[in-house]
Amino acid sequence: MGRYSGILITGASSGIGRALALACAEPGVMLHLGGRDAGRLKDAAAACRARGATALPQVIDIRDAAATEAWIDSAGHLDLVVANAGIGGGIDDGAPEPAAQVRRIFATNLDGALNTVLPALARMRRQAPGADGVRGRIVVVASVAAFVPAPGAPSYCAAKAALDAWAVATAHAARRHGVRLTSVCPGYVRTAMTAKNRFPMPGLMEADRAAGIILRGIAAGRVRITFPWWVGVGARLVGLLPPRLSGALMSLPPGKAGLPADGA
Repeated sequence: MGRYSGILITGASSGIGRALALACAEPGVMLHLGGRDAGRLKDAAAACRARGATALPQVIDIRDAAATEAWIDSAGHLDLVVANAGIGGGIDDGAPEPAAQVRRIFATNLDGALNTVLPALARMRRQAPGADGVRGRIVVVASVAAFVPAPGAPSYCAAKAALDAWAVATAHAARRHGVRLTSVCPGYVRTAMTAKNRFPMPGLMEADRAAGIILRGIAAGRVRITFPWWVGVGARLVGLLPPRLSGALMSLPPGKAGLPADGA
């Protein structure tokens, strides 16, 4: 990916984040890799270095706005920032989602993403534009879950919906300042998070394939990247149903219990 020389990725120690880092790793590329698991992050950085890239791992909790901003400000010129870190969580027994889980999911999947994107936006606006007039590119990783309020994962769906809507709405203003902002809405990708799902996952794909789709969409300047397309369409259609009917349909498979391992 010679187009980008300075890249920062959160949640880079596993899943989509690690796959993106590896796909971008080549000589001349500086990778800033953020995550919370020092061991997995070290392994991801080593794998990227083996492909010729310079990889700098950073143990970071994106819920800490000041620490995340300081990390981004210290990274130097950035062509691409990917706000990928996130967690999952759901309920199985029909009881209300635990308050602590609600707050943790919103703090990571929405506030944490904004803690990454907002300082990146400010930094890129100050960068000189490239030959194509672009000062930088920012990606948020949302989900097709943003399109339908599933009773089994209410906070996850809501946080991803808010993130996707904000990114798509902000993309137009960001573009006027030379920054391309993209929301990525993947379906099921084989990661540590989805490994704990106890229900069928239509369209399940490997993380390296997902990374390729994302990078091609970024290069094409897309505001939203949804894949597989038919899963996205299905989620949209279910989301258009009356809430009582969509809730009944989405409640058929068991939900995701607890808080699965995440990409942070």
